[in-house]
Amino acid sequence: MSKEILRVSHLSHNFFLSKHTCIPALNDVSFSMKEGEILGIVGESGSGKSTIAKCVMNIIKPSGGKIFYDGIDICDKREFKKNHRRLERERQIIFQDSTSSLNKRMKVSQIIAEPMQIAHIKPIRGSLREEAKFQLKYVGMDESYLDKRPSQLSGGQRQRVAIARALSMEPKLLVADEPIASLDVSIQAQIVNLFKHLREEHGFSILFIAHDLSMVEFLCDSVAVMYKGRLVEKASAKELYKNPLHPYTKALLSSIPLPDPIKERSRKYCYFDEESFVGNGKLVEELLGHFVLREENIL
Repeated sequence: MSKEILRVSHLSHNFFLSKHTCIPALNDVSFSMKEGEILGIVGESGSGKSTIAKCVMNIIKPSGGKIFYDGIDICDKREFKKNHRRLERERQIIFQDSTSSLNKRMKVSQIIAEPMQIAHIKPIRGSLREEAKFQLKYVGMDESYLDKRPSQLSGGQRQRVAIARALSMEPKLLVADEPIASLDVSIQAQIVNLFKHLREEHGFSILFIAHDLSMVEFLCDSVAVMYKGRLVEKASAKELYKNPLHPYTKALLSSIPLPDPIKERSRKYCYFDEESFVGNGKLVEELLGHFVLREENIL
């Protein structure tokens, strides 16, 4: 049985607009990941997907709950400080917007090598430039791009550079926050195939956040569905797509476009009544490994 690499327990977070006004982004979210697993998190905009990613990477401090990376309580200041260098090396994140996540004043070779410089890691291949060249080749780009700046690259090329930068640290956990959302379809397929290759070759654990449900089905081992800050369903990808149990999941999956225009015109959509969603209750394991939020209606 694979070792647990990440466990999120009763995670909650509020964004404060003022001293007395806040927006709840996460509410009692719990899930876990095994080593080598690709977990997809799906849901509409504003459901809390990116907030989970930022909490897992210590970019923001959650309002409540615990997050354990390989047994380390990363929400505990002492634990985090004690294991800071290890956490810095073993966790990497890829953001959706490669334009703002890459320093436009730096060359590609400097961008890829920067994490190794900060962590004082000696390059395996002799020099930082050679390391950057290797990582760039690994994501399908040749050395001619080493001396270019982000403004000279296409969106897909910038995202590949962001991936190469993350891979330079050889992380155990890769958090990909909608890395294909702003790319065209052909580039999306290439990036998703790259993620699959990374898991097969290196055994990376990947927390993959996306809107594209078809891509998630193709790439991920298991899927967690978010709605209004709550985790409403979690199961293996095969089980969830075959047998969705929560009304929101059913509505979400029914919205996936079909390539056959005749089937597309004749298919039936599942309706989800947003007003019926209370947001309380708890996750219940209704089938083996298949968890569903069962709400307690307030009369």
